[in-house]
Amino acid sequence: MLDGVGRNIDYLRISVTDRCNLRCVYCMPEAGVESLGHDDILTFREILVIAKAAAQLGIKKVKITGGEPLVRRGIVNLVRRIKDIDGIEQVTMTTNGVLLGPMAEELAAAGLDAVNVSLDSMNSESFCRITRRDNLGEVMEGIRKASELGIRTKINCVPIAELNGGDLTGIAKLAREHRIDVRFIELMPIGFGKNYSPVSNSELLEMIRLEFGEPSPSASKHGNGPAVYYDLPGFKGSIGFISAISNEFCEDCNRIRLTADGNLKLCLHYNKGVALKQLLRGGISREGLRKVMENAIYSKPLHHSFNGSSAESVEMKNMVQIGG
Repeated sequence: MLDGVGRNIDYLRISVTDRCNLRCVYCMPEAGVESLGHDDILTFREILVIAKAAAQLGIKKVKITGGEPLVRRGIVNLVRRIKDIDGIEQVTMTTNGVLLGPMAEELAAAGLDAVNVSLDSMNSESFCRITRRDNLGEVMEGIRKASELGIRTKINCVPIAELNGGDLTGIAKLAREHRIDVRFIELMPIGFGKNYSPVSNSELLEMIRLEFGEPSPSASKHGNGPAVYYDLPGFKGSIGFISAISNEFCEDCNRIRLTADGNLKLCLHYNKGVALKQLLRGGISREGLRKVMENAIYSKPLHHSFNGSSAESVEMKNMVQIGG
């Protein structure tokens, strides 16, 4: 459906858990954050009810996120059930990749179309420093297995001066050696991310140009999001940049988010949303739910205000609590 300014909203990101098996320093403290209780998160049945209403409103693409979605029991069946909803054309997932290898075959059989693996360094020491865990080998195995099974695979890397500023071209090499796109995502000033310094995408593109040669804009379609892609000489995959802060793309935003505790979130920057869980558990009808969601989507904010406007209604939660 169209929102109030004419954008076609056809993409829903569903967080299924706020739990994660890594402890990335820009996402959460070493001890983690207090997790939601079992009754506080949406059941899979509730998620499916919301997903069906979303499909009736024109949502065609669903991304499963967390926390780490693969830690939630029954996640493969949820992928299968969402893929079976009339109107849903794609189901994809964002994961840290630690559990991807053992689950890749089941996910492929369930119809998962694509997976984005979060990976901020190919250097084992840097990986451990960033994630506070020693799981680089498992992540690489998950990437290999998913790619071999035909699940379209991308790498998401957040460039941060203090953490991986010297490792970024190493991540880019994955796109040279494999048919995998590597995307660099600007650090969002949310939660613990406010404590670190982003590496601008323009600076990173220059690093890549100096090491690999002249990049050229990619003519291929690479997915559903706002990334700008480049091809490089001798590369099997492409390099993408998502510049939500330095190059705001709000006028083309096509997404809404559903948090694990059932809040329909219309913009990542703001804490405003619609508490769908309470409505569902209060007995709202399917038609009533659809109407609430329709009204919410129509009022989606025109743009975020990360670049320095009023702090009113700014989101204070960490990304693991919102959904990646």
